[in-house]
Amino acid sequence: MGNIIIAAILIIIVLFALRSSAKHFKGEGGCCGGGSEPAPEEKILAGPIIARKIMHIEGMHCENCKNSVERQINKLDGASAKVNLRKKTAVVSMERMIDDQELKRAVEILDFQVTDITLEQN
Repeated sequence: MGNIIIAAILIIIVLFALRSSAKHFKGEGGCCGGGSEPAPEEKILAGPIIARKIMHIEGMHCENCKNSVERQINKLDGASAKVNLRKKTAVVSMERMIDDQELKRAVEILDFQVTDITLEQN
């Protein structure tokens, strides 16, 4: 009888873990330290947008990851970011040219990996 109870408890634990993992990989729920923070406000640049760069970023799994990357890039003077979690990209609008290394450092300080940065052609 005791073995049956233990087996039932283990099955319940595994089911909850699988459900949580499925939410995590769909980009729902809070991994990476939370998810309780609201989305960052869209940063409006004061000057004209002179260029856009597309950053390809690995390691983002959820809304909290997306929000963290947007906040970090938006801290840069003259930059505003829109992150697409499904495409694993950030489109950075710039009112001044920002060096690729500066953008890369801003994201990689959060432990994400920037795999490519390209200048968007108009």
